Amino acid sequence: MLFYSVLKTLIGKPVSVHLKNDVEVSGTLQSADQFLNLKLDEIKVKDEAKHPHLLALKCVFIRGSVVRAVELPREAVDVELLQDAARVDYATYLESLKQTGKQKPKEHDDGDESEGEE
Repeated sequence: MLFYSVLKTLIGKPVSVHLKNDVEVSGTLQSADQFLNLKLDEIKVKDEAKHPHLLALKCVFIRGSVVRAVELPREAVDVELLQDAARVDYATYLESLKQTGKQKPKEHDDGDESEGEE
């Protein structure tokens, strides 16, 4: 849900979307949902010669399951806020593990490898 929250703040801003079929579309983000479905206006296709059938389109709806990556404008993302939200999300995850009695997987370790070493 963190990524969805970031996308919602970028409505009206330019983004580039890389699709799984190697098409790259840039445009103004008009809407986004929790499934990563995106609507872009004023679109441009990166390789027009390769995808001439997309030149006539002015707006597109992109199903989230075909999105490989979304490039966000650097100046539009509040990095500190995003880092804080990620920390809170991780702390919530750890708390839920504690409540259920489960142990966190090895790849989610805190990274403190100095324990027991001198």
